[in-house]
Amino acid sequence: MKNEKQLLSAKMKRRIVLRWITDILIILAASAVYSLGVHCFISPNNIAPGGVTGIAVVLSSIAPVKVGTLIFAFNVPLIILGFIFLNKSTMVKTLISVAAITVFTDLFAEFVPTYSAEGGNGIMAALFGGALMGVGLGVNYQRESTSGGTDIIIKIIQRFNSDLKLGTITAILDIFVVGFGALVYKDINVVLFAVVAIFVQSKFIDFLVYGTQESRFLFIFSRYSKEIAQKLLAQNRGVTFFKAEGAYSGDERQVIATAVHRTAYSKVKRIVRETDPNAFVITTSAGEVLGEGFTKLT
Repeated sequence: MKNEKQLLSAKMKRRIVLRWITDILIILAASAVYSLGVHCFISPNNIAPGGVTGIAVVLSSIAPVKVGTLIFAFNVPLIILGFIFLNKSTMVKTLISVAAITVFTDLFAEFVPTYSAEGGNGIMAALFGGALMGVGLGVNYQRESTSGGTDIIIKIIQRFNSDLKLGTITAILDIFVVGFGALVYKDINVVLFAVVAIFVQSKFIDFLVYGTQESRFLFIFSRYSKEIAQKLLAQNRGVTFFKAEGAYSGDERQVIATAVHRTAYSKVKRIVRETDPNAFVITTSAGEVLGEGFTKLT
């Protein structure tokens, strides 16, 4: 019995080590993609796409310091704060990511050509730069890492004030950085291209983190909940009953809870409408649904 436990423990340790090695290799690759976006498209065209990277790009245009070096310098105090207040595992991966971005960005500056937006091609630089940065960040988030910078600030702020929304904090920080770039470059195009880069970056992050399997989650209140449930089960839909009591009527009813793919949402609505036109349905978006019938839980 003892040997079996030791063997199981050894297997678990090997899995953990293998998972860490895999995560680190993927984080390094993602950081390289992120750095390509910064070096090839963002930095040479004076685009400040928010965050520490945006500040580093702006300052590198007025000071003889490389972008990667500035990214690392700004991240050092933030990483220290992160190790104090945040999850240590995430911060170790973040430190690896920041170090890799620093090395790759400055290394690429030595031999990788850049894309010039001269002649009105700034929009292309913003699109491709934002896309590469979004891919790098999205893959990092998948491996429970970050690129440092404002990600650390946001997580710390949320820890002490969970009522503040992530989007609000991010928008405030990005507006500050984009405004700083506009003051330094004195060019309205800088602001416009930065907004495009930020938008494209966010879309790629969402795609990689949440995927394309956006689903709908429904609560269905009906007198004919059993009939509706049977029809949904016949369509291979998972159904859960919750007992509920009306506050005004005092009547007990069974509430249906079910999750469906976006493509099947209209069909489920039709089933409910045909069975009980007076049903009350609450629908919300589910960015990701894991388990049988949806994306495999990995």
